[in-house]
Amino acid sequence: MRTQRMRNSTPQLYTLSLDEAREADLASIRASGGDPEPVHRVIDMTIPGPGGELPIRIYQPEGPGPFPTLTYFFGGGWTLGSIDTSDGICRSLANAADCMVVTIGYRLAPETKFPGAIEDCYAALRWIDAHAKEIDADPARLAVGGDSAGGNLAAAVTLLNRERGGPALVGQLLVYPNTDYFSDTPSLRENADPWLFNQTSVSWYWKHYLTDPEEGRDPLASPLRAADHSGLPPALVITAEYDPIRDQGEQYAERLRHAGVPTVLTRYDGMVHGFFAMAGTLDGGRRAVEQAAGQLREWFNPA
Repeated sequence: MRTQRMRNSTPQLYTLSLDEAREADLASIRASGGDPEPVHRVIDMTIPGPGGELPIRIYQPEGPGPFPTLTYFFGGGWTLGSIDTSDGICRSLANAADCMVVTIGYRLAPETKFPGAIEDCYAALRWIDAHAKEIDADPARLAVGGDSAGGNLAAAVTLLNRERGGPALVGQLLVYPNTDYFSDTPSLRENADPWLFNQTSVSWYWKHYLTDPEEGRDPLASPLRAADHSGLPPALVITAEYDPIRDQGEQYAERLRHAGVPTVLTRYDGMVHGFFAMAGTLDGGRRAVEQAAGQLREWFNPA
């Protein structure tokens, strides 16, 4: 999910057509993300997916492989976004964490409803594991991550990955993830600024993603509703103070901790939903990316 990046005259994305919203979303991200960092090597390719070919983009740092690898899922409420959406984030993480980052062009709603995006993301993770030697990835050091709806997908993929028996993951990076379709928390009610990401925005994205509201009870749609969170990979959960889905992310971090999953939770005060993609304009965004990179280094290179 995405916010209007700053209070301005730009219409809310949910007031636009899908094509207009997708174009405006990408333009906003590029405007606030700063100049993309150069990366040693960037490779675009396609891989087989459940519904046809999936585009992926590989970011390789300098140095010899095989590289520890983060599979990253972009945000956009399952409705907006593409592999270009997370380009700045992936470049920064590849450089700062000294790892390879692979982002997945999963199918979007409403053209593809739940659980299509999850199946795409999981298929891509399996492909990376199976083709690790081919792309210079280290299959013993794999992690998943994403922001907003991408964080939701990353959390869901870890649940599906546990159910289907691998591959092994060393961590999950969840940046302001939405974790419960039925959430009715203080942050959802209080953050109602019409110029920012708000409850109407949240509902708009869910409406596109789910065929029926009852699907929101499925743990793959609402990871907070999983009966068991034990055995999942260590997590870093990042939230923003002025974000309607802040409480969902923090509840999920607490649920992981309760299940014995090593979990770090950091709330960035003064920040809004979307700030992780705004490292070029917000100090909080820069600090959050640095924290994420530091955590990835710890997961990939345990003492």
